[in-house]
Parts: sequence; structure tokens; C-alpha cells
Amino acid sequence: MSGHSKWATIKHKKAATDQKRAKVFAKLIRQVEVAAREGGGDLDANPTLRTMFQKARDNSIPLDTIERAVKRGTGDLEGVVYEQITYEGYGPNGVGMLVEVLTDNRNRAAADVRNAFTKNGGSQAEPGAVSWQFDRKGVIIVPKSVAEDDLMLVALEAGAEDITDEESIWQVVTPATDLPDVRQALDDAGIDVESSEVTMLPQNTVPITEADKAKQTLRIVEALEDLDDVQAVYANFDMTADMMEAAAG
Repeated sequence: MSGHSKWATIKHKKAATDQKRAKVFAKLIRQVEVAAREGGGDLDANPTLRTMFQKARDNSIPLDTIERAVKRGTGDLEGVVYEQITYEGYGPNGVGMLVEVLTDNRNRAAADVRNAFTKNGGSQAEPGAVSWQFDRKGVIIVPKSVAEDDLMLVALEAGAEDITDEESIWQVVTPATDLPDVRQALDDAGIDVESSEVTMLPQNTVPITEADKAKQTLRIVEALEDLDDVQAVYANFDMTADMMEAAAG
């Protein structure tokens, strides 16, 4: 298990400031817009849009804001055309990283990502050098207040592949295409869900046990995530939640 889920939880706490929350909102709305452009505005016929719609709602984005993003994506309202690009690279300590970008300016995005890598002790890699180490999966985060037996009964029946104990949370892993159905089953059963998203999970992880290396790793992740065009950063590090929280400051 990578640090993805634990880091996502910590980021959510840090995003409480208005400025950080506004940046999270902007990125999620861009993802909704692109999903609608590529697969249409019907939630039932477009599972990617349904997942992004739910993720936006989980982050308390107003419904009318999400609906306007869908209309921009379908062409009912004027909007910007974004290009999807994935960059690959290595952070300090040999941690593999995938950087997903939605941009209206490929040159700007490429320069920003390259600078974030080089200025923080990382390096960009050729396409394919890192991506083979990751699998696209659905991930649902459930609070520990939910009984494991109750969670397993519903999630596995709905098509989940695995449920793991990640210190303060349960992590439910699904095939990417089955994420909306598993999430719906949990909702229908009255099981609390903190978040659900399609993500990239590493096949193997790089353990980080030293505080200085933890800070180096999270510094480059944060530098990449702070870029406006970057929608997600996936990395194959593993560290404890306590170390991560301390390193994140």
C-alpha cells in the first residue's frame, strides 16, 4: 500500500483554508468538465462523469457549480478545451511518480512540471518508465467507525476486490469501472464514505522510514500538486501516517 490514502486524508485537513479549498474546487470542476466533454452529460451513461460528480459533491462543491461544469463540457455553455497529459518522473529516494495534467497550454504545463521536479531533487522520466508500476483502480475510503464485517458484506458483494486496514481508515479497492456501483451499494446500505475516486495504485512500494527523506518526498509531491494544471500526483512511497503528518508540517 502506498501513502496515497493517508496523504489524501492529511491533504483534506490541510485544505481547510479558503485558498487551498478554492484550488481543490477549481481542479475538481475541470475534471467534471472534461469527463462530460469526453463521455456526455448523462450520469447513468457516463461512469467517469458519475465518479467525478460524486467526488465534487464529497468535497462540498455546490450542485449548480457542478451542473454548469457539465454544461460547459457538453457544449451547452462556452468553455475552455483542456488536453490530458501524463508526465512521469522520480522523486528523491527513487520514488516513482505519475503526474496527471489537464491544461489549455501544453508548453506551460510541461515547463511547470519539469521545474517542480528539478527544483525539488527529482527528475523527469521518459513515457512508460514509471507507469507500468501502477494499476488504475477505484478506491473508496471508509471511516474506522464502520464495522469491518458490515463493510465486507456489502463491498465484496457489490464487486470490490479488496479491503485493507490503513491505520485510521478502511480502504476499499475496486476495478476502476466498478467504482460507481460499489460506492452506490455502500450508500444504499447506509455506510459512511469519506471519499471515492479512480486512482493509480502502485504494484510495489518504496518504504520511507527517515524523517528527512519523508520531508523531501512530500515536498516534491506538494510542489507538483500546487501547480494549477496538475490534477493528481501518484507516487509509490510508503510511510506511516504519523511520519507523513509530521513531514507535511
